[in-house]
Amino acid sequence: MNGTATKDGRPGNVPHGTEERHAGMSQATWRLLLGMPSKASMRRMTALGRAELTLILRNRTALFMALAMPVGMVLVSYVSAGNLESVETALSIGEMVLTGGIGFVLLLVAYFNPITSYVARREERVLKRLRTGELTDGEILTGTALPSVVLALGQIAVLVVSGVLLLEVGMPKQPVVLVLGVLLGVVMMVGLAALTAAFTKTVESAQITSLPFFMLSALGSGLFVPLDAFPDGMANVFRALPMTPVIELVRGGWLGGMSGGELRLALLLALAWTVASVFAVRRWFRWDARQ
Repeated sequence: MNGTATKDGRPGNVPHGTEERHAGMSQATWRLLLGMPSKASMRRMTALGRAELTLILRNRTALFMALAMPVGMVLVSYVSAGNLESVETALSIGEMVLTGGIGFVLLLVAYFNPITSYVARREERVLKRLRTGELTDGEILTGTALPSVVLALGQIAVLVVSGVLLLEVGMPKQPVVLVLGVLLGVVMMVGLAALTAAFTKTVESAQITSLPFFMLSALGSGLFVPLDAFPDGMANVFRALPMTPVIELVRGGWLGGMSGGELRLALLLALAWTVASVFAVRRWFRWDARQ
């Protein structure tokens, strides 16, 4: 391996023991997904996350997308909900705005932000250099997305408190289901972000490559318009979209009323999309610069 590159693009002259650490990437990845990383893994990811946060704070566009855009989309959701007052739906305007707002935070902060981070660091060859050290592939991807994840969770917490105080929607009836939906949504969005980054050549083109998933989720997963406002056949198709089970878990956790079958179906769909995104990232994620 001296002075050459491996088949998957790893640089040559890899320090002793690095291959063994990366060979266990699958186990480490599942530990991360299950929320059980080791202390050493947490330290490495936290250090990488702090470095990534510094870069985000210096990028005004990234800050705008992370802070201002979710607020704007919540306002859009509020206006859209007001226009749907004549449509027969089981949700009040406040409930539609709150659950839709959580969805927009997941899309704009936990999905779009990591795409730009992954692409930028890949084109700067930062990701490739990180692979020659102690970090596993899962730790690199998780650490890079960590600031966006923390920011998304913080904004969702603010949105929940604001919803209770200002929108008169009441306290969550099944908070465990609500939290589970948010956490599954965050993991899924990061996985799909890494997958989207694999097909994104530049930071600028991230707005184009992320648009199909954003539009499908916004229009078909109940963010703008609740699914019960669509014809049954169309609603059934939309329920298979990645974001739909997350929104249903969030909505069911807040309002209650989900049957055991509905809860299991939403959980299975969310888990299936999350696992599929992880396997797709392992198969298609690009570590070498494309430029």
